[in-house]
Amino acid sequence: MPLPLRQTVGLCAVLGLCALLAVPGAVPGLSTDGRLSLAVFALATAAWIATPVDDAYIALGAGLALTVTGVIGSEALFATLGDETVWLLICAFVLAAAVTRTGLAGRAAVFLVGGARTVRQLTHLTTAGLVVTAFAVPATSGRAALALPVFLALAAALRERGRLVVMLALLFPTVILLSAVATLIGAGAHLITVGVLWEQTGEQLSFVQWLVLGLPLAVVSSHLAAELVLLTTTRRADRKGPVTISAAQIQEHSETAVEGPFTPAESRCLLLLATVVLLWCSEPVHGVSPAVVALIGALVATSPALGTVRFKDGLRTVPWPLLLFMAATMAMGVALADSGAAAWLVGWIPLGASTPPWIFLAGVVVVSTAAHLALQSRSARSSVLVPLVVAAAVGAGVNPVTAALASTAAAGFCHTLPSSAKPVALFADVPGTPTYTPRDLLRLSAFLAPLTAALVLAFALLVWPLLGVPVLLDPNERPQP
Repeated sequence: MPLPLRQTVGLCAVLGLCALLAVPGAVPGLSTDGRLSLAVFALATAAWIATPVDDAYIALGAGLALTVTGVIGSEALFATLGDETVWLLICAFVLAAAVTRTGLAGRAAVFLVGGARTVRQLTHLTTAGLVVTAFAVPATSGRAALALPVFLALAAALRERGRLVVMLALLFPTVILLSAVATLIGAGAHLITVGVLWEQTGEQLSFVQWLVLGLPLAVVSSHLAAELVLLTTTRRADRKGPVTISAAQIQEHSETAVEGPFTPAESRCLLLLATVVLLWCSEPVHGVSPAVVALIGALVATSPALGTVRFKDGLRTVPWPLLLFMAATMAMGVALADSGAAAWLVGWIPLGASTPPWIFLAGVVVVSTAAHLALQSRSARSSVLVPLVVAAAVGAGVNPVTAALASTAAAGFCHTLPSSAKPVALFADVPGTPTYTPRDLLRLSAFLAPLTAALVLAFALLVWPLLGVPVLLDPNERPQP
């Protein structure tokens, strides 16, 4: 099948670039390893954008190419699979499987939205509940699947008020995507960002540090987005009427009881989840790694006596392709940094000590916000952007932690098209329940994109410095001319 003209032109451009990089001396200032790293990086990015091939397959192929050509050693490629953050994600998925199996989500829905009496109360109580799920389920698609029965119950209760159903259908994926930044395990892209920062700068962001920086942004952005969804999809008359959501309506869409005394399994699982989250948040006090805490929790959650899910069933929920993708892209980041390719690439950007930091960060945020139009995978966006952003930040005298966090947070916006993110696609096509149209989504994104970008920039410049992450790089850490 012949390729469309635009894809053909793009493929020819990438192949031409790779051919140029293959010629010794054709690119002054770039070593052989740098040229190979840049060629593999360009091919992988083009494949992520223009082909239907699985992202993890492309990343593994790129990592293998870098290893075979000698740019990185095999130890660097395989060591990333044993990274602490990878184990944290594995164990977090096992814990999430235990929580899902007990049906605690239905009880939480009754607790939260059962008390709503107005449309605005329903909107913000739902938002608060969805933000909390970032601590229990470590993937936006998993959180969307967990929240879908709750949405179906609310849609059934409000079926006579179609605009409210559309509002809720937009609200759920919007909050799920924007609130992921609350925790380190909120998205695989966060772990890629942490890995790149460690490899390129030696800066280690802990679970607690990410929580302190990300949770305020998640809460503010989620509730502002909720208000925006409410105002862009409903009229004043729609918001005036009362709402009543009963436990019986939620029970219709839950396989487990949503009222009455907790079962022993539910009590054990709730206690375990609360303990794990508490230990994660108190890491500076006890010093136990979050990955070790998660491993202990996963073993308890799958134990024959105390667990709520079998060990094999819990492991089946782990997205192994995502983990392989993360490991391979971390290796790509190592190659770009160690070979000098990242520094050479960003050297073409006219940056210097005279560049105001807010201009640099604004550029990072704008590019990261728009990147979902080319790269649908959130992890792929961070894999491409963060190594370059970190290298550029060091050259511009901007704190690379601030720049990387801003890029990762801004890349969480992916609401323009139903295909831009899995949660958006899931709520766009719910069998038996009319939801939103592409036009509704475009109208929301036209307002939400600038709001999200402005909010991330404001946090990077004004809030994060108050929380211990300065905007400017320490003068002692700046590269010497």
